[in-house]
Amino acid sequence: MQPEHIRASDADRDMVAERLREAVAEGRLSPVEHEERLDTLYRAKTIGELGPIVSDLPGPGHDAFHPEHAPGIPGAPDGMEILGQEARDLAGQSKGSENMVAVFGGCERKGRWLVEPRTNISVLCGGVDLDLREAVLSRREVTIQVAVILGGVDITVPYGVRVINDTSGILGGTELHGTDQVTDPNAPVIRLTGTCMLGGVSVKAKKPRKSKKRK
Repeated sequence: MQPEHIRASDADRDMVAERLREAVAEGRLSPVEHEERLDTLYRAKTIGELGPIVSDLPGPGHDAFHPEHAPGIPGAPDGMEILGQEARDLAGQSKGSENMVAVFGGCERKGRWLVEPRTNISVLCGGVDLDLREAVLSRREVTIQVAVILGGVDITVPYGVRVINDTSGILGGTELHGTDQVTDPNAPVIRLTGTCMLGGVSVKAKKPRKSKKRK
């Protein structure tokens, strides 16, 4: 049997239905869209049919970000910047969110890149690799929302970043390595939300990558 053909349980459907109810309350879905997605949900018979229903919804309680309203924030870990003077041009390109999809394949982000206020990751029998050690955070707290089915997400952060795990797992889960010693209230925050079904998320803290000095 193919992995995406595994039968969905009532608990699986209830979890998706709850996220849809939250999305209506947040104004992300109209009542009509909510009803349409509920119809699709209750017709779904396999785990592979559940992921797409909520793949475009972020974790609850997080609004879109407008970079022009954000102040510069000092004190980021080595290699990472949070709207410092050098990073403002890059942050000005922010669109508020980014979607990453890996279906029977993989994708990665590393080096110098902008971490949007919200990153939505959808994985089905694939993998995603994010390296944030040289990244620019668009604000002090960013959210990475995952929908993982039979796959994995590997995230590397520099030491000094606080990682908050708000994910839920169904025969899967999230593991944090080396991120539980951060107590600084001013530390940048990576908030993980979403669901792992027969898959997982691994977060590891490592030293910054050695790179050539920029001219």
